[in-house]
Amino acid sequence: MAAVSLREVRKSYTPELQVIHGVSMEIADGEFIVILGPSGCGKSTLLRMVAGLETITAGEIAIGDRVVNNLEPKDRDIAMVFQNYALYPHMSVYDNMAYGLRIRGLSKEEISVRVKKAADILELGKFLERRPRALSGGQRQRVAMGRAIVREPQVFLFDEPLSNLDAKLRVQMRGELQALHRRLGTTSLFVTHDQVEAMTLAQRMIVMNAGRAEQIGAPLEVYARPATTFVAGFIGSPPMNLIPRDGRLLGIRPEHLEPCAESEAMLMVEVDLIEPLGADTLVYGHEGKPGGDSLSARVAARLPAHAQAHAGKLALRYDPANVHWFDPASGQRIAG
Repeated sequence: MAAVSLREVRKSYTPELQVIHGVSMEIADGEFIVILGPSGCGKSTLLRMVAGLETITAGEIAIGDRVVNNLEPKDRDIAMVFQNYALYPHMSVYDNMAYGLRIRGLSKEEISVRVKKAADILELGKFLERRPRALSGGQRQRVAMGRAIVREPQVFLFDEPLSNLDAKLRVQMRGELQALHRRLGTTSLFVTHDQVEAMTLAQRMIVMNAGRAEQIGAPLEVYARPATTFVAGFIGSPPMNLIPRDGRLLGIRPEHLEPCAESEAMLMVEVDLIEPLGADTLVYGHEGKPGGDSLSARVAARLPAHAQAHAGKLALRYDPANVHWFDPASGQRIAG
């Protein structure tokens, strides 16, 4: 295992096309870091530079005590798990997991020990003689992870490994990844566009936006104190409401809006859509004035009688302690 250091890492394909703009971060030995952001923000490019699959235009990447900028991927002591499982269809599970070790020249005995140990960790022991086509999607992804585990690398790199799984399997695999990290304690970088994956897996996360690290922090810190309007609008489902107020932007989470009597209203919402979800209800609308800003609220499953959306209107209030303020020009959080 090893720490990973990113120091002003940049990537340009041409002088005009710059895709990573000076990302810096110190990742502790054994830490699980999630790189989160929308499509095209540079998160996979950043991961691929750590892996050595993309060259670095400027800056420095270190794994352990070695700067790896000019090292080949095979010399970086990393293992990568991709979105597509990339298994050899004609090989058994055992041979898929053992193949890289054979290429490296390990003995049959050592290969057997490593493969069986990884199979035990991932509960793949009874599938070792099967071929990939006889496995479910979740089992195939576990084989891909097993292929990484047997290498016993200093760093694991995960590039959206759960994207091809259905919703139920994704939940299961998130639990398995958490258990795997607790058991192995290997430094891990995990790329995703799914904020639920980021919030549940990360010890810290990097929120990427247009090639920049918009915010770095523990998931609940990022959720509770977003550094910018981009982070506020990206983290959370539904995202934070952002409303112009007195030359500033007022931010309020949907779950911090509470139905009330009109006499107590801090916001009057023209309701456009109500989505009952069982445990709670999502209300979508806009402020009750011409051209009013869009708003969403997450409220109790049954609205109190006095707070029903009469004639398409809903009165809402909030605790000022839950309000966030942002500079509308820079998008930066205003202290306080």
